Amino acid sequence: MNVKTKLAAFAMAGAIVAAPVFAQNDVPALPGQVDVSRVAAGSYAADPLHTLVGFRVNHFGFNDYFGIFGGVTGTLQIDPANPSAASVDVTIPVADVTVAAQGLKDHLLRAGEDGGDPDFFGPDPAAARFTSTSVAMTGDTSANITGNLTLNGVTKPVVIAAEFTGAGANPMSQVQTLGFEGRTTIKRSDFGVDAFIPLVSDEVELDITAAFEKQ
Repeated sequence: MNVKTKLAAFAMAGAIVAAPVFAQNDVPALPGQVDVSRVAAGSYAADPLHTLVGFRVNHFGFNDYFGIFGGVTGTLQIDPANPSAASVDVTIPVADVTVAAQGLKDHLLRAGEDGGDPDFFGPDPAAARFTSTSVAMTGDTSANITGNLTLNGVTKPVVIAAEFTGAGANPMSQVQTLGFEGRTTIKRSDFGVDAFIPLVSDEVELDITAAFEKQ
């Protein structure tokens, strides 16, 4: 290998090594960052296109199936100087449930036979609603949110383990946006939805992802 060929080989090797570094430096920062200093005090509204409540139940002991409630609306009041005073009030349209197959959705929303109670929600279910009553910080960016969940005409206390996941300006609208995720488990029998227990699990895992826009 002559000197010219060696130099070309070294240059190529250097480019290969440096390429990932340059590529990483070219990646723009995400608009939303887990940075409490970015949170502006005030009133926020839920973004219904990006706020979802997922549910998960076990089916006959074989496997879990899950679905999503979208179109969530509501408000968040927050002051980063006093996060324990934050409050949230959201409404979840049960009738807009999304599942893998139309047949399952029809089952969730069908009327009871011969005028009896429906197996699950019925054909015209009222929206669910969660209203917080207290916020207890569990870390710099996490909290337990206690509140009242109204579902199927029944109101019960629920505790949501919540995590702050990002703040910043939405690059499409330039609106200041806050992101959160939360998890909790409820018993559907507590809310009068008790068909097929225990074949279909009584416990329902709720997985929440929420975006709130500054008003």
